[in-house]
Amino acid sequence: MAQLIADRRDVDFVLHEQVGMVEHELFEEFNKKTVDLIVSEARNLAIKEILPTFKDGDEQGCILENGKVKVPDSFKRAWELYCEGEWLAMCDSPEVGGQGMPKTVGCAALEYMTGANSAFMLYYGMTHGAAKLVEVFGTESQKNLYMKKMFAGTWGGTMLLTEPEAGSDVGALTTIARKKADGTYSIQGSKIFISAGEHDLCENIIHPVLARIEGAPAGTRGISLFLVPKFHVNEDGTLGEFNNVVCTGLEKKMGIHGNATASLSLGEKGECIGTLLGEENKGMPEMFQMMNEARAFVGMQGFAVASASYMYALEYARTRIQGRHLTAGKAADAKSVPIIQHPDVRRQLLNMKAYTEGMRSLIYYYAKCSDIVRTTDDEELKADTAALIEVLTPIVKGFVTDKSFEVCSHGIQVYGGYGYVREFPVEQLLRDSRIFMIYEGTNGIQAMDLLGRKLSMNNGKSFDYFLEQIQKTVTKAREIQGVEELAGKVSHALTRLEELAAEMKQRSRSEKALNAYAFAHPFLEITGEITFAWMHLWRASVAAPKLAKKAGSLEKEAVAKKAAKNKDAAFYSGQMETARFFIHTLLPSVYGKMDAILEGDSCVEDILDVSFGSK
Repeated sequence: MAQLIADRRDVDFVLHEQVGMVEHELFEEFNKKTVDLIVSEARNLAIKEILPTFKDGDEQGCILENGKVKVPDSFKRAWELYCEGEWLAMCDSPEVGGQGMPKTVGCAALEYMTGANSAFMLYYGMTHGAAKLVEVFGTESQKNLYMKKMFAGTWGGTMLLTEPEAGSDVGALTTIARKKADGTYSIQGSKIFISAGEHDLCENIIHPVLARIEGAPAGTRGISLFLVPKFHVNEDGTLGEFNNVVCTGLEKKMGIHGNATASLSLGEKGECIGTLLGEENKGMPEMFQMMNEARAFVGMQGFAVASASYMYALEYARTRIQGRHLTAGKAADAKSVPIIQHPDVRRQLLNMKAYTEGMRSLIYYYAKCSDIVRTTDDEELKADTAALIEVLTPIVKGFVTDKSFEVCSHGIQVYGGYGYVREFPVEQLLRDSRIFMIYEGTNGIQAMDLLGRKLSMNNGKSFDYFLEQIQKTVTKAREIQGVEELAGKVSHALTRLEELAAEMKQRSRSEKALNAYAFAHPFLEITGEITFAWMHLWRASVAAPKLAKKAGSLEKEAVAKKAAKNKDAAFYSGQMETARFFIHTLLPSVYGKMDAILEGDSCVEDILDVSFGSK
């Protein structure tokens, strides 16, 4: 079933032929042979151990009894093997217990594992994010007590931000921290929607908690970050008494049933003690320093389930026999054919393929940017690349997860009625994928971030650098036989995006700011589509020369003849056709959206609240 999670040939293409890996002494042991072995091991773990938890986790779910949560039975063995393989800190420094892999390689491993069961991998995501907070902001004492055990998966981690009256508006939180004579803090409050908030995979859970110290300023300026363990930790690292972090309920959710989404009460049934992480009143900037990782992981989750849905749908379409070929006419002896031969099914599969492969290229490229920032001595390149990561983050989180849900919906449609029943996996993948558009900042917030912050960052230089990277690919592609026309179309879209971005930046700073933000999400969609066009043009630019060499030319007949006998030729041909489909068929939709934004109709601002409908 390996092919039903991710396309290994495409993974290898992005890793070794398109995006590539940073060459640096930190990564000198990660040659192609080693990388391929790592990806194979990740795939084996995903297929043999994590994938069997997929349906079981969905059907069994998590159970709350007397304040304690039991995860699905099958998760225990998978988690033990996952931690034994030291996968949780695979891209982190050996100094903190990690394996020091390039993040691009980590992407390949995560893709397989998350595609196997995104609910299971949420326990990884929450723990790793919390451990990074300790690594970056913790005191030596906090690091010694918590960090390595979290990176090892011995202890879990979470993020305690959301409250009943403070969702996206974090500044409205009411959790209070009262300083004690010994320098610790007594924490009291309630948090909701906490992924992996309580479970029995680990012997302890370390909660980074946002709270307001008594007397601190209102709003986000007065928020601090605290480390609150489920069980107190003694100086020698052994566990002490329960710290009164009580699970009061589990959400009954549409999807990701195998992950415990908990409501937690802190300090309601006895004192709950936390230690300050970082500086007083700096909790929000500290948390947001780690938010890129969290949002990138959400993008990875969306991409991984989309990839799985596509692979399942592709396999089903190849084997499901139904209906005559359209060219068979009314011939009495015409036989039924696999549904992949029907034009509308092919359209849907190509749509899924185009978006899934665009996601893969973008997410691996995003990871490579992180590797560049980590390794380069060129301060200008480091600053530019760090800024590029900032610009790409709302696209990776927002646009990717929007399209993930769309891809998973196509997956059900390819199956037809069978896709809608739980006998087949695409139904669960759609349910699981829906949350990715919501958590770690809804996609509406991602759109506002792109418009309000990223477009103007560094006086607009960061967004300009993003546009320059696309232009570099366009310029190279114009010189490659077989992709010149595609380069011209992407170039036209890029010019229009540059003009639109200038207008949106100006409008967002004027008396028309409400109008600008009414169009923030369409602007994110446009930017995302053009980013994917960039990725596909890049792919085609790599594939075209290799295909021409194998087939002798790019003529249709020569390519078809060679592709029938040679898997690489078939793959490169697929890259060319997918790029054509995306750039010729999907990309043009941005122009109507651009025209609508430039026209700037004010209906969103003008409609009266009462005009939305009667009570």
